Amino acid sequence: MDTVFSNIEHLYSREEVLSNPCPVTKANGVYAFFFKEVPPGVPVEGCFTHDGLTLLYIAGSPDKKGKANSAQNLQQRVRYHFKGNADGSTLRRSLGILLAKESGYPLRRVGSGKKMTLRNKGEQWLDRWMHENAFVTWIENEEPWDLENKLLNSLSIPLNIQGNKHHPYAAMLAQIRSQAIVQAEEADIVDDTHPRL
Repeated sequence: MDTVFSNIEHLYSREEVLSNPCPVTKANGVYAFFFKEVPPGVPVEGCFTHDGLTLLYIAGSPDKKGKANSAQNLQQRVRYHFKGNADGSTLRRSLGILLAKESGYPLRRVGSGKKMTLRNKGEQWLDRWMHENAFVTWIENEEPWDLENKLLNSLSIPLNIQGNKHHPYAAMLAQIRSQAIVQAEEADIVDDTHPRL
C-alpha cells in the first residue's frame, strides 16, 4: 500500500517526544499515531502497518482552514496527546474508554464537574500504556486539513470519527464514547486534587 507514510524513517516514542529538545516540528502538518498493541474491538483489517505497528489515528494541526495562526502547532498537539488528559485529547479519550476494563479507570467528571478525564491515576495508567504502545510520525503541510481529508478517504484509520463516517468502525466508536459520557454524567463528581506524577 503506497501512502505518504510509506517512506517513514522513524516512529517516535512518548519518551522521545517529551524529551528536551523535542524532535517534533512546530510547523503545520498532519501527525499519525501507530500502535504496538491495538485496543480491544478495534478492527485492523486494511490498516497501514510499519515495522509491526498499526496506524490507527491521524489529525491535522491546525485542523481546519482559517486556523492557520492557531497556537496549536504539531509539537504542541503531539506532546499533549502523550501527556495531557482525556478532556483535551480526542485520542486519549478514545483510548481511555476502549481500555477502561483493562485499566479500571473509566471516564469520570472531575473538579467542578465540567471536565471529564480518567482521573489522575487513570491518566498515569494511560501514560504508561502509551509509553509501551504508541508511536508517532508527522508530515509538514501548509494545508493539513486537506491532507487529513485525503488520508481518511484513502486509508483505513479506525480511531478517527470526524471526517471518517465512511469507516465501518466510526459509528461504533462514536456510540461507545457516547455511552461512556452518559455513564460519567450519571456518576458522582470525583475529587481529583492529587497531582499527577
